[in-house]
Amino acid sequence: MPVVHLLRHGHVYNPDKILYGRLPGFHLSEAGRRMAQAVADDLLARNVDIRRVVASPLQRAQETAGPIAEAFGLSIDTEPRIIEAGNDFAGGPLPSGPKDLLNLKALWMLRNPLRPSWGEPYKEQTARMWAAMRDAAAATPEGETIMVSHQLPIWVARSTFEHRSLIHDPRKRECGLASLTSFTFEGTEPVGMEYREPAAHIEVPR
Repeated sequence: MPVVHLLRHGHVYNPDKILYGRLPGFHLSEAGRRMAQAVADDLLARNVDIRRVVASPLQRAQETAGPIAEAFGLSIDTEPRIIEAGNDFAGGPLPSGPKDLLNLKALWMLRNPLRPSWGEPYKEQTARMWAAMRDAAAATPEGETIMVSHQLPIWVARSTFEHRSLIHDPRKRECGLASLTSFTFEGTEPVGMEYREPAAHIEVPR
């Protein structure tokens, strides 16, 4: 039975605290590199049968995939469908509280949280993620695939599987840095899910 592991990238070097979204040039911090290696070590220690490594085109995802690809003697395939969610706030500062959103531009972008109006609709994220995951399961029917993606796309994919609402509080997502959200498939249909945090012991700078 194929397994597709959705791996969130590791900690990003972002001293200016920018909401980076899909912006280029954001790479892993030292802690993020150690997280990526910790995941590779964990997979090797558990004898996980990784046959393919796939990553979002963004630098932080590619860098997270690197140690895993090296550990298993594989190349990295780039998959645009598992890229970070589009976000109209990208390039601005990370909000530190509601007061940062009390301006006309922000309020307009927040006008419809159900869609959401500030970026790529949840349903579109879900559709592209599951299409990529099903293709990955079909491409490696007797092994396991790592797909390095980003928190929100991983969360909406999981929420769809668990039949929970796509509308949610971002602070309550169970999708830590360098975490694995793993789906077991029968053919191209998911039948089970497991969540692990093999890099949870690595501290990140505040």
